[in-house]
Amino acid sequence: MELCQVCGLPVTQPQVVVSRGNPQAKLMVIGEAPGASEDEMGKPFVGRSGQILDRLLESVGLDPHADVYITNVVKCRPPKNRRPTGNEIALSRPWLQQQIELVDPDVIALAGSTAVEAILGIKGGITTLRGKWQDWQGRLLMPLLHPAYLLRNPSKAEGAPVALTRGDLIEVCNRLNTIKQCSVVPVLDSARSHKP
Repeated sequence: MELCQVCGLPVTQPQVVVSRGNPQAKLMVIGEAPGASEDEMGKPFVGRSGQILDRLLESVGLDPHADVYITNVVKCRPPKNRRPTGNEIALSRPWLQQQIELVDPDVIALAGSTAVEAILGIKGGITTLRGKWQDWQGRLLMPLLHPAYLLRNPSKAEGAPVALTRGDLIEVCNRLNTIKQCSVVPVLDSARSHKP
């Protein structure tokens, strides 16, 4: 089996999973690594996690194809969907850094603890960091719960992970509204009434 020359992970498809969305977007979403659907289709967040991410983005007035650039820390699927190792993250970091520089987003949403660790160097901090703005290299970062976590915790009740993530995305959208990125200004209460 061929190994990726960047991260050393097995390449199971003819392409690595680089990105989807608009490379000129002012919002970048960074996740962990491709899963089976992503590996097969060659695009990040296209499986069940991606579907919930897209619905949440749309619920706050963001078009996942026009308003967002979506990528992962690691571009190859780890065997059995395991979490990427620290070495794989480190080896993939220059590629991710180049994507950030080329897209030049105003806001980056970090989906899950792996993205938080890769960018901010903080391990296991997603539950305490989610929803709190972070400054990094002159950019605003918003840590989010990973959409896969939302699939495992699907309650739409107030204070549940789905509602918290929608609220965090409303904060992101409101910040982008200051640069005229979103077409609508969502209201927190009305956004909670929509189902992702």
